[in-house]
Amino acid sequence: MRNGKLTHVNRKGEARMVDITEKEVTDRIARATGRVLISSELLKQLKADSLAKGDALAVARIAGIQAAKRTAELIPLCHQLPLSEVEIDISLKEKPASVVIETFVRTAYRTGVEMEALTAASVAALAIYDMGKSIDRGMVIENIRLIEKKGGRSGHWKIRKAGSK
Repeated sequence: MRNGKLTHVNRKGEARMVDITEKEVTDRIARATGRVLISSELLKQLKADSLAKGDALAVARIAGIQAAKRTAELIPLCHQLPLSEVEIDISLKEKPASVVIETFVRTAYRTGVEMEALTAASVAALAIYDMGKSIDRGMVIENIRLIEKKGGRSGHWKIRKAGSK
């Protein structure tokens, strides 16, 4: 909402994609994260790279990159962005047994890349689920969230760590 008006609806209240023509081109980044809670057996197999389907972590990285590039096709009112960088970092954690996904997306454009970073984290998590479901159908995808964004009119925002003020 800007100036008391909804930005993604027209005068008739119908959905529309916002006109960003007059916005300044700036360097914009976004970081997102997500986690997949997994069984200890799946963790063991991910560490050993012994899943029957192949290297789940590599597949998840590629899936996340592809998802960032296709966000505008998935989220109806998103603009197609010229992405200049997408990174997907994936780590395995023991307690609780989990796969932690962190994404970084960059562009020089008129609108932010938060949705691209979030979509990348979401789809990377789904790829982990797909690759590991023969071992663990009870996986839980959780805590997909934006952790930082920079650039544009609203400037820099970063999630506060628990306990910080």
